[in-house]
Parts: sequence; structure tokens; C-alpha cells
Amino acid sequence: MIHYNREVKIFTGNANVPLAKKIAERVGVQLGNAMVERFSDGEVNITIGETVRGCDAFLVQPTSSPANETLMELLIMIDAFKRASAERITAVMPYYGYARQDRKARARDPISAKLVADLLTMAGADRILTMDLHAPQIQGFFNIPVDHLIGMPLLYEYFREYVNNKDDVVIVSPDVGSVNRTRQFAERIDLPIAVVDKRRPKANVSEVMNIIGEVNNKKVIMVDDMIDTAGTLCHAAKALEEHGAKEVYAFATHGVLSGQAIERIENSPIRELIVLDTIAVPSAKLTGKIKQISCANLFADAIRRIHEGMSVSTMFK
Repeated sequence: MIHYNREVKIFTGNANVPLAKKIAERVGVQLGNAMVERFSDGEVNITIGETVRGCDAFLVQPTSSPANETLMELLIMIDAFKRASAERITAVMPYYGYARQDRKARARDPISAKLVADLLTMAGADRILTMDLHAPQIQGFFNIPVDHLIGMPLLYEYFREYVNNKDDVVIVSPDVGSVNRTRQFAERIDLPIAVVDKRRPKANVSEVMNIIGEVNNKKVIMVDDMIDTAGTLCHAAKALEEHGAKEVYAFATHGVLSGQAIERIENSPIRELIVLDTIAVPSAKLTGKIKQISCANLFADAIRRIHEGMSVSTMFK
């Protein structure tokens, strides 16, 4: 059982140091002294430069690209803090890698999201703090508490400036899988929704079929949990434009932005794409169309509540 008078300490791996620094600053503590380095053969080497015995340790590490390396860093960090006698270890994963492999979609598929959950638990994590899982049921893969934050309110506040005339705006799901997320966003601001129905012939390739809903002469805002190669998003934007949408904007919690994503977005009808800083996006990728806003305050508030034994879910009521 955690003793709530124990000291809270925040540490970070190499995946997103700027976000970890912002979170620590907003919690009101110094970012902990820990070095995550490599041996000459590439193996991860962790050096904790201060005592963590009996503390409430929060390890900030999104398992973003390169996913295998950032995941291994996190696992070894957890093990190091466990062996250093931290009283409780919370893995703070703003982005949970391998979340897309959450079920057997085809014969002989792995369920990698479950494997990662098992690895984190076996390494010694006592709790997981994450945001906008690609599949919410991943929470059930763990036998330890999982606090699942929602990035939507942050982007809702940002997009309010686009909603001057509600008759002029439609919230759009770029595919059928994002309909629930889109509906929740639209209901919060009392706007209609539309859905881009597509067929995906193979991985990372999408073909738009038709638009369900009215977008002609409308300002449309697409909502998704992540943007990876941006194929789905840009195909959807083109289809919306062809169906008469006058302006196209997009929001996603996680800006993975791999492969040809930047080129596709720049050449698409999308006027602006907003992502949170759950993943560290190089400044070279933050083009005129792509903007990033911080989720540090939300994570800092969640960390304070977890440390003090308060409810996290009430943050969103």
C-alpha cells in the first residue's frame, strides 16, 4: 500500500524529454537524475543518480519510434527502480506503442498489445498512466491499475475558434473505426457528424469509398486518435473536398507522422493539423500546416491525483 506522504519523483527515458520536463515543472518538482544510455553494442544502460528508496516514482516514456528501443528503455527503467526499492512505480506512457495489434484480425496474428502489457507488469510496474489508447479494451489486458486520460478536451478548447457558426461545421470520422471518438467530440459541442467509409486493400494503404453525411459547403474537422503515415487522413480530406467541403481541418492525439506523412499532409487539402505532444515531433516536421499543443498540464494533474490517492476520472466530468 502506498503511503501518501512519500516523496513524488518524476524521471524520464529518452523518448520525450521535453514533455517530461514540462510535466515535472507543473507538478512542482525537479526532473529526477537518471541517465539512460547505451553500451557500445547498443544495450540499454540505466544509471539512477539519486536515492529513490520508498518514493512514489513516475517514469515518463512514450513507446514511440523507435518503438522497440523506447519500450526496452522503459522496461529496464522499471526494473532498475524496482531493485532500488521505489515504493510504487507508475509507467507514464503518453503514447502506448503496439496498441494497434489488440486482437487477432487474421489467422496467426499476434496480440502485441497484450504482450506489452505482460512485459510491463512482469518488469515491476505497479500502475500505468496513458492517453487515448488506440483500443480502449487494452486496459483489460493489465492486472494492475490503468489510468486512461482523454486528450479530447484539450483539442476541444483549441477548436472552439473554428465553431463560430454551428450550422457551418461538421465533425468527421476519417474511417468507421473512429466513429465513437468522433461522436463524443461532436456531442460535446453539439455538432453533426459525417463518416468517411473506406476499404483498405492492404496495410497502410486506404481507398475511400463514400461519405456518410452532409459535408457540402461545410467546414469539416476530422478527429482521430493518431496520425501515422497520414494515408487515411489525406485520402479522407481529398474525398471531403470532392464532396464539396469548403475547409478541411484535422485533430489527432498522437502525431506518429512516419514514412511519407509530412509530404502527404503538405500536398493535401488539409489546412491545419493539430496534434498533442504525447510524441516528440522534430521541429523539421512541424510545418506550416502542423501544430502541436501540450498535454503536460493534464498529465501533471493526473500524477498529483494518483500520488494523493484522489480520483482521476473526475478530471473529465
